[in-house]
Amino acid sequence: MNMASSEQKKGGSDGLTYRDAGVDIEAGNDLVDAIKPLAASTRRSGADGALGGFGGLFDLKAAGYSDPILVAATDGVGTKLRVAIDAGQHDTVGIDLVAMCVNDLIVQGAAPLMFLDYYATGKLSVEVARDVIAGIAEGCRQSDAALIGGETAEMPGMYGEGDYDLAGFSVGAAERHELIDGSKIAEGNLLLGLASNGVHSNGYSLIRKIVEKNSLTWQDPAPFDTDMSLGEALLKPTRIYVKPVLKALRNGGMNGLVHVTGGGFYENLPRVMPEGLGCRVNRNTWPQMPVFKWLQEAGNVAAVEMLRTFNCGLGMVLVVDADAAPELTEILTRAGETVYTIGSVRTLEAGMPAVEIEGIDS
Repeated sequence: MNMASSEQKKGGSDGLTYRDAGVDIEAGNDLVDAIKPLAASTRRSGADGALGGFGGLFDLKAAGYSDPILVAATDGVGTKLRVAIDAGQHDTVGIDLVAMCVNDLIVQGAAPLMFLDYYATGKLSVEVARDVIAGIAEGCRQSDAALIGGETAEMPGMYGEGDYDLAGFSVGAAERHELIDGSKIAEGNLLLGLASNGVHSNGYSLIRKIVEKNSLTWQDPAPFDTDMSLGEALLKPTRIYVKPVLKALRNGGMNGLVHVTGGGFYENLPRVMPEGLGCRVNRNTWPQMPVFKWLQEAGNVAAVEMLRTFNCGLGMVLVVDADAAPELTEILTRAGETVYTIGSVRTLEAGMPAVEIEGIDS
């Protein structure tokens, strides 16, 4: 991790320093020292460099690739950060940050290789930043991605007291012939939904509005899980699907994958469908999680709007050959996933919606 500054000159008794302007280089150095063991815990074949250089290196040949295609993704965690800051819980949003990037890589058949983060704040708190980056390291371990570097920017006047922002960048690879681009999707393919951990990292602007409307605080017991505070319950980290999905991909029969993020089902499912194809989903094929039931009732949110905003209990959808579905379900279940058969692919005719969801109120 590099601090955003490098010149802190000593002046006379009346001379200004960078610290006088609000940038503490020593705090940045302390953070680098604190997170070096975290980064080291994420090392994998192909990434053996030390933290603190001007760039991170990765050796694809050492990672075992012969004809690789690189796949890159970048993302953040949206206003879920506001919840983390206001609730004073900083150790899980780093997992979210990694998950939002690596889950986007895996849907194209790419295994994550490396990850970099960008952490920006007005005044650096080494303790808070270390908690955030500890979460990033945990997400990297879950997805077998090496944390090879990043940037810590202390920018006085740009952020409110205690506020910070995050962005993540991940690069993965797949052998050229193993890329998943949706071109093999055909009518009659089945849709397998993988259960989510909860809200994941989308829809938090609406969530915050619902919490405000109901005069709740993040420290109150969660109405849908009284064993946890509302903040703790809503900060459950995004599930990382990388390792189970990679196991399933090796089996064959998988033609497309969808990471259910912002836009929910209506916006994300069509992104993988070839022209002329759509899908039919039955909402009654998987259970409603308590958190989504509460959000819908407490916010008086229409069912269609729920499915357009949230993952509603399914964080990833796989488009698979019908005859491969039983074996893929077994592989994913053994790997720890909860799998539901939720629908199928169909040919679109004039006037048909790209995504039709049965079993909901209109």
